[in-house]
Amino acid sequence: MRRFLALFAALSVTLSASHSALAQENPLAASDVAAQSAAEQDPKVQQASHKISEVLTRKFGVAREKAQTIAAAVMSSASKYSLPPALLLAIISIESRFKETAKGPNNATGLMQVVPSAHKRLVRNVDLTDPEDNIETGSAILHGYMKSAQGDLDAALKSYGGSRAYAEKVSLRAKTFEPAASVDAASASGQ
Repeated sequence: MRRFLALFAALSVTLSASHSALAQENPLAASDVAAQSAAEQDPKVQQASHKISEVLTRKFGVAREKAQTIAAAVMSSASKYSLPPALLLAIISIESRFKETAKGPNNATGLMQVVPSAHKRLVRNVDLTDPEDNIETGSAILHGYMKSAQGDLDAALKSYGGSRAYAEKVSLRAKTFEPAASVDAASASGQ
């Protein structure tokens, strides 16, 4: 029994040290696990995620497994950064049409077209072609712009996309995703 307790204590210390190292290496990943776990357990969030996945498959031709990954990442990041899921989906649809390997000007990469040179601290040790990493990073960037703009969504979107026209386009597109992405709509439809 003592040997088991000693082994358990050593394992706990090792896991704690690994978690601390991960948090220092990638500050986004540390709280990511907790937010994702909470989002995955909520049946309303699961239903909204499923509806999003269906829309991505039907409307954008995204493979089912990839659509499920994107939907789960959107719901997790939306919850973590207090952003509407429909807003994140609108940005992704405009920026990359849900193509995780999309490349744009200034080396913009992935679903949310994150520009590595503009966000060096956030993209360190992050694979921007990975849907979960890209959505997490893009959401963190948008959240930062929202804080800088004192909650003004239009100003944050202008910073993210570079123009007022971009902000208007994203806002309009977000409305098309609201029926699928709304957690409240998921609960009203029978959950």
